[in-house]
Amino acid sequence: MSAGVVLGPADWVQLLLHFMMLSLLSVGGAIATTPEMHRFLVREHGYLSSADFSQSIAIAQAAPGPNVLFVAVLGWHVGGTPGAIATMAGILLPSSVLTLALSHWSSRRRDSREVRAFTGGMAPLTVALLLSTGWLLSEPAHGHLGAMALVIGSAVVAWRFRISPMWLVAAGAVAGALGLA
Repeated sequence: MSAGVVLGPADWVQLLLHFMMLSLLSVGGAIATTPEMHRFLVREHGYLSSADFSQSIAIAQAAPGPNVLFVAVLGWHVGGTPGAIATMAGILLPSSVLTLALSHWSSRRRDSREVRAFTGGMAPLTVALLLSTGWLLSEPAHGHLGAMALVIGSAVVAWRFRISPMWLVAAGAVAGALGLA
């Protein structure tokens, strides 16, 4: 839990409602809403430092399990177990309910122009959200030429070639160990 931050009942409700709103925007997964989580938790409310925010995501992404676990880690750092419950309930409930409600309807209309237009329009939105997440998470490297070259190079390699992302992670680890990034 962040030192010095005490949440009142209104703060808990606001945290839950904000993550419920993010749930409905999390096209491409919860990770796509990371910039908005950062704005809310770090810049607007000061619940976490920027370093704590990035470290929480790194720890959760390194652990086995679903990608969405980083939301629980962020919540835990904000308010312990109640914080983890609030953020996870917020990020999971609305999108799950909406998905269940619409899946039956859209499966019967999958060939309709409306459903095809909706699904086709989601691809650019997903890409834009993931690019903004990548930019935010690379923020500590913005002043370091080697680190930025590694970020840009990794993005190009991931885009152009079919290799396991683990090779890119390993390259980043080697560059970091050598002091290049």
